[in-house]
Amino acid sequence: MTSTITSSTTRSATPPAPGDADERATYAVALERSAVLDALIDEHATDAAKDAEDAEDAARFRMLTGDRPTGPLHIGHYLASLRNRVRLQEKGVETFVVIADYQVITDRDSVGEIGANVQGLVLDYLAAGLDPARTTIFTHSAVPALNQLMLPFLSLVTDAELRRNPTVKDELALSDGRPLSGLLLTYPVHQAADILFCHSRIVPVGRDQLPHLEQTRAIARRFNQRYAAGHSVFAEPEALLSEVPLLLGTDGTKMSKSKGNVINLRDSADETAARVRAARTDSERRITFDPKGRPAVANLLTIAGLFLDEAPEAVAERVGDGGAQALKRVVTDAVNESLAGHRARRADLARDPAYVTSVLHEGNARANEVAERTLATVRAVMGMSY
Repeated sequence: MTSTITSSTTRSATPPAPGDADERATYAVALERSAVLDALIDEHATDAAKDAEDAEDAARFRMLTGDRPTGPLHIGHYLASLRNRVRLQEKGVETFVVIADYQVITDRDSVGEIGANVQGLVLDYLAAGLDPARTTIFTHSAVPALNQLMLPFLSLVTDAELRRNPTVKDELALSDGRPLSGLLLTYPVHQAADILFCHSRIVPVGRDQLPHLEQTRAIARRFNQRYAAGHSVFAEPEALLSEVPLLLGTDGTKMSKSKGNVINLRDSADETAARVRAARTDSERRITFDPKGRPAVANLLTIAGLFLDEAPEAVAERVGDGGAQALKRVVTDAVNESLAGHRARRADLARDPAYVTSVLHEGNARANEVAERTLATVRAVMGMSY
């Protein structure tokens, strides 16, 4: 998707540029709360290793994230979200991953090769290390009760609020003049339903998705006040901000599946090498990390550094006077070596499509159980349990 919750493109954790004091203040508070949340997750992981947590405390560390099945996942997804999902899973965070198939048509006329795209997402999730015994992987369309939450939630937001949402405005601006659809207008409410149906308390986001989460928090708060006499039916979820810097595509513009300027996780080593060779750089021989003055070179250094777990400055120092050709070799080797295991596991899983399908069916069943319980509670609170 652009992304349903997190990510599907790499987000920036860099504070906003000077000029918007309110945005800077809001981001600073969100960053501080995110750091506290991350520390609590670490503490929870340590405690859980000693003894079993009760159900209420465990629900405190439930996470919802996901992607739109509009094409293959690429290295931006891997660096910004997939690795982090696995990290949190290993720390005992109960994870729900939504494959947002309904959201594919928020900004397009057809669903495309959606079946193959869904299977591809599941393959990459499993190859990355998501464990279906601990992580629930499901599709929007398979969970009717989740989507039924949209109706009461829509009663809690105004038209003006939805039109002010940055993602709604951005997607509309990129739609080549097509009319604003009701699905795109209500996109933030879809996300709220995704998050709240499973009572997610943790939502990994980038800075630009904070308004979405604030809308979800507002919906939770308003539901409790309007329909539950102030009782907490829905807790307000917290943002876990990404620390991965913004990555550009191989052409120096925003990384995008539709532009074809990405390195896909499923690409072979040779395909990766070809994509990196075609990446934009500049004519300077000496390789330096200068994001403002040399953004294309800095982007390649950042990619290599993230895969090598090194600072981009250190990678630049190592390449030195080797020029763009040497830099691209370093990037190619870093990506291919880091993803070799992922690609091998993905190939093995692809040979057993029945297993991949069973993972999705089991995840759908689990998500339906949770959604139906939540919807039953909502109906009871609203006096609609006839």
